[in-house]
Amino acid sequence: MTISYDVAGDGPALLLLHAGVCDRRMWDPQWEALVAAGFRVVRCDLRGFGQSPLPTEPYSNSGDVLGLLDSLGIDRFFLAGCSYGGKVALEVAASSPERVEALILLSAALPWREPSAELRAVGEREDALVEAGDLAGAAQLMVDRWLGPDADDKAGRAVHEMQLRAYELQLAEGVVGPVKVQVDPAAVTMPCLAVSGAHDVADFRHTEADLPAARNVELPWAAHLASMERPDEVTELIVGFLREQTRA
Repeated sequence: MTISYDVAGDGPALLLLHAGVCDRRMWDPQWEALVAAGFRVVRCDLRGFGQSPLPTEPYSNSGDVLGLLDSLGIDRFFLAGCSYGGKVALEVAASSPERVEALILLSAALPWREPSAELRAVGEREDALVEAGDLAGAAQLMVDRWLGPDADDKAGRAVHEMQLRAYELQLAEGVVGPVKVQVDPAAVTMPCLAVSGAHDVADFRHTEADLPAARNVELPWAAHLASMERPDEVTELIVGFLREQTRA
């Protein structure tokens, strides 16, 4: 398989897509609980993260994800994505809505939204550190900006490690990133839980205008990576929404 993944459990399929400062390890706090809740849980490293190197030819994240699910014999599935993984989840949901039972977005990057000046400034600071060869400093910038005050040191170390691994893969010679995919928000009509953090930048805080079919929940304590800041609370939110959908 092109991308690395884990799969465990029985029951309805649930795919987890990670944030752009993380890899599939970000779901460690949720993994066992979601399996115990009665789901067949799949998590993967998108290309350029974790154990999935970038290629030298163009590729599609949504194509990779659907190809992985096809290889596992999964036709319909629940889908959860955080940040960059939320963007990929929206690409999958819009391109194959008949396969997605329901969608969970955690501080998702909305493909149709132009980045704010605040978000661009963070990216510029990161780029400057990377260009100067200070990858540890760039990774620490990501930890400081995207984890909220409730995150513990273990979460900070995990994000730092995952981000350094992403730099290693993404700075390799001759590699390319994914093709840009146009997403029509009107195609995202399945049940959707859109979670955002009150301490996050506006780019990742959703409103009814973004996805009219979504149930929007803003966590007053959270920044960008709520599932790593208060893992148990977010796990309960995810499981509660999924159980609502499986009872429907």
